[in-house]
Amino acid sequence: MPIRVALVGLVHGHAKGFLRALPGHDSATLVAIVEPREDLAKEYAAKFGLDSKLFYTDLERMLVEQHPDAVLVYTAIADHRRVIEAAARHGVSSMVEKPLSSTLEDAMAIRAIARERHVKVLVNYETTWYASNREVFNEAGQGKLGEIRKVVVHDGHEGPKEIGVEPEFLSWLTDPVKNGAGALFDFGCYGADLMTVLMHGEAPISVTAVTQTNKPEIYPKVDDDATLILRYAKAQAVLMPSWNWSFSRKDMEVYGTSGYAITVGSDRVRVRYRGQAEESQATAAPLAKAERDSLSYLAAVLRGHVDPDGDLSSLDTNMVVMQILDAGLRSAQTGRTVAIAPLPK
Repeated sequence: MPIRVALVGLVHGHAKGFLRALPGHDSATLVAIVEPREDLAKEYAAKFGLDSKLFYTDLERMLVEQHPDAVLVYTAIADHRRVIEAAARHGVSSMVEKPLSSTLEDAMAIRAIARERHVKVLVNYETTWYASNREVFNEAGQGKLGEIRKVVVHDGHEGPKEIGVEPEFLSWLTDPVKNGAGALFDFGCYGADLMTVLMHGEAPISVTAVTQTNKPEIYPKVDDDATLILRYAKAQAVLMPSWNWSFSRKDMEVYGTSGYAITVGSDRVRVRYRGQAEESQATAAPLAKAERDSLSYLAAVLRGHVDPDGDLSSLDTNMVVMQILDAGLRSAQTGRTVAIAPLPK
C-alpha cells in the first residue's frame, strides 16, 4: 500500500517536479497540500488538475485531520525547522529539500525533536538518485581507488534568475536569512553530502571558504560563487558551488592512491587505475528500485525496508553537512580557516 504524504509549501520550485512525478507512482499518494498563499494554491491547482479539497492554509489543522505518514517540505529553508517540529509533535516523519536547514542551530533542534519523537527526518538531493555517484561509492568501498586523497565537486548552474526560477522561489533563494546564503548553501550542500558519505560520516578537521558576488546587480544580498576546501587527516575536498557556470552541472571527481573515478552525468563514470595507460568510461548499473527516487526511498525507509543511517539522505549525514556549511559561511565572512568541533551528542 502506498504511503500517505502531504506537501507543505509551494514556494520551492522543486514542488512542480514532485507533482509531475507523482501520477502513477506506486510508492506514495498525496493526501494534502499546505500553502497559505491563495494565489499559489490556485495556480498549482489549475496547472496540475488538483482537487481543491487537498488544500489547507494551516499546517496544524492538516496534521490533525489527515495525519499523513510523512510531510514533504517545499518551503524556504529557514522554515524547515518549524514544519519538522510541528510534524514530529504528531508523530509524522519529514523529508525536506536540501539542505537540511539554514543554520546549524536549527539543525541541532531538528535532531533533538527527531530523537525525542522517534520520527524520521530525511533530506532530498537530486544527486542521491544518480547511479554514477553510487558507482563511485562502490569503487571506493571495494578499494579499487586505494585510499581517498582528493575529491573535487562541481555543482550549480548559470544562476536562479538566469534559468528562470519562479518569482516566489527567487525571492527567498536570494535572501541570506531564508536560504542561509546564496550559492554556498544552495549548491555547496551537494558536495558536502557526497564527501561525508565517502568519509563514512567523518566531519572534516577544518573548512576554508571564499565567496564572492560576481553579479551584484542580480544578487546584491548573497554570494553567487564559492569555493570550500575541506581538510581531513589524510584527504582534502574542494567544493565549487556556483551560480556562474556556463551550464547546469553536478559532477564529482574522486582521486585515490590507486586510481580515480569521475562521474559524467547521472549514469556514467570515467575511471583509470594505477598501471593503466588510458582511462575508460562505463555506464553505471541501475539503482535498486527503493533507491531510484525520493518517494520510493521514503516509502522503503518508513516501511523498515531500508535503514537510512549513513546514507546521503540521512539525518546523521546531514548534520555533518550543516557543520560544513556553517563553517564555510563563517570562514568566508572572516577570511579565516574554521576548525570543526565535534557536535554534542
